[in-house]
Amino acid sequence: QVPFVLIQFYKGRDQSFSMGYTLLILMIYLLIIFYALRMAKKEGFTVDYNGNPVASVANQVTIINNAVQTGAGSIAVSSVDPTGLDNALKQAQKAGLKVVTWDSDVSPDARSLMVSQGTPTQLGEMLVKMSVDALEKRGKDPKKDKIKYAWHYSSSTVQDQNSWQKVGEEYIKKNYPNWENVNESNYYSNQDAQQALNVGQSILSAHKDIDLIICNDSTALPGQLQAVQNAKLTKKDITVTGFSTPNSIKKYAKDDIIEEWGLWDVKVQGALAVYLANYLASGNQAKVGDKINVPGIGEVEVQNNSILDPNYKDSPDSGVVLLPERTIFTKENMDKYDF
Repeated sequence: QVPFVLIQFYKGRDQSFSMGYTLLILMIYLLIIFYALRMAKKEGFTVDYNGNPVASVANQVTIINNAVQTGAGSIAVSSVDPTGLDNALKQAQKAGLKVVTWDSDVSPDARSLMVSQGTPTQLGEMLVKMSVDALEKRGKDPKKDKIKYAWHYSSSTVQDQNSWQKVGEEYIKKNYPNWENVNESNYYSNQDAQQALNVGQSILSAHKDIDLIICNDSTALPGQLQAVQNAKLTKKDITVTGFSTPNSIKKYAKDDIIEEWGLWDVKVQGALAVYLANYLASGNQAKVGDKINVPGIGEVEVQNNSILDPNYKDSPDSGVVLLPERTIFTKENMDKYDF
């Protein structure tokens, strides 16, 4: 995943907006940017964006500080670390900037709104349910068979992916106690395409009888699928599922390497993040319970922080906006989607 985008928006002479971005050429984030820019153009923003090719807390902090110094009105950021940006974002808030997170969150008191692709429960259980469906389609009995599985995603510090994995593990232990996690420390490929392939190959080499690999990361999934294909295996031999765009996985579905995978509407995510950031920078408030009409998207509601994490502190001035829906892709329906 691309953890940070910096886009500066100017509306008139005295208002600007910044969106965090560390450049990684992945279609999912190019689409988020494209639809963010399209929303800005439609609503009258002038956009300038820049970033850093290395995803790190230090680089994100530098870009946040630059946004403050150059007079941005708000920041929208997908954080590489759940707490590493807190101090910089709190300083930005003190300087008068509004802060919105999207995709991967920071501490709630370091931002006003989080644009989330779904709750941990929604997305964690979705990953397991896709796994179960694909296992059944290859003749396995998930309720009775000893299913050996592993998680492969970006890193142990990315807040959203770890929350999905945690919920997924809890769901497996409750509903499928016969399953065996072959590496409870998980496998990480650090949002790097080559590492994703290498880690994918190492999983297959270390666990030749593995049944299932769950890739809750848009870089890990295609890398893992390529590793499976390189090993001359198909979806009849091993089940791989996870989150990624339809276009990045279609070739593997056509080659019968994957049964199904999922994602949320990244076009809405990009547009919604920049709209809400500008909405706040324009002097509007967004308190828990408020409903906001977003052009081209519809009405969204600000919900309590605790829907993402029960340990999050609820506050009337800090909340979460959920994307409307999530989608499961298959060989049969994937050509209906072009992103």
